Amino acid sequence: MQRKRVGLIGFGFIAGFIYNEITTRPELGLDIAFVWNRSPERMKDVPSDLILEDLSDFASTSPDLVVEMSHPDISRNYAKAILQKTNYMMLSVTAMADPQLEAELKETAEANGTTLFIPHGAMVGVDNLNEARDNWADVTITFKKPPANVDLSESGTDAAEAGSAQVIYDGSVRGAAAKFPRNVNSMATCALASLGFDQTRGIMIIDPNATAMSAEVVANGKDGSLLEIRKAEPAVGVSSPGMLTSQLGSIQRAVAGANTGLVFV
Repeated sequence: MQRKRVGLIGFGFIAGFIYNEITTRPELGLDIAFVWNRSPERMKDVPSDLILEDLSDFASTSPDLVVEMSHPDISRNYAKAILQKTNYMMLSVTAMADPQLEAELKETAEANGTTLFIPHGAMVGVDNLNEARDNWADVTITFKKPPANVDLSESGTDAAEAGSAQVIYDGSVRGAAAKFPRNVNSMATCALASLGFDQTRGIMIIDPNATAMSAEVVANGKDGSLLEIRKAEPAVGVSSPGMLTSQLGSIQRAVAGANTGLVFV
């Protein structure tokens, strides 16, 4: 089996785990093509020959898959160029809330025979949502998190005001992605897999008494069917421990796939 080369964009909580798994588990059949991070000092333990100084030079490392685990701006600035050369996976799925970018990336992947992978992240049941997407009458995804584990910097909300559980957002997932770009990637994945960013409802609740973060999806079918999904995990920053193994599994499925266009993994 030919080993696959994976380029990593970002070197935080999740990307650091992925790097360690790939470099210490040869049985995965994966090799690091490059590592790029906005703050080079965080990569002090990465061999210099794996560090990419200019992300625009990604193609020189011959990656089979480039994985973004950094910020939505990476996809806005680099995803199209990457998809013209190789496969791309974004963890910051909120970037797709920009309808022009969503259309451009899908078209670029189709035109170049490459794949835009959307990892399921904290979302379980993505395949069920996507398979029945034409049947859903409404889809709602609700997040409940401790205030300390929500990045409110772009929301206009002060976490210190929360003395008890309160709804700080209730509206379209497109609006949620604008207010909480680092917190609602699973909402964005849910929207992409079901009714889209405008028709999928997103609710964000902050609860100072919560000891974990939870995500609940309720989808009502036109035929009377009902899909309910709930997942709760300890909070680590704006993410959760389950995201580590989830992202690694998505990468393994991505390098094994042969589809083009947009694919959920």
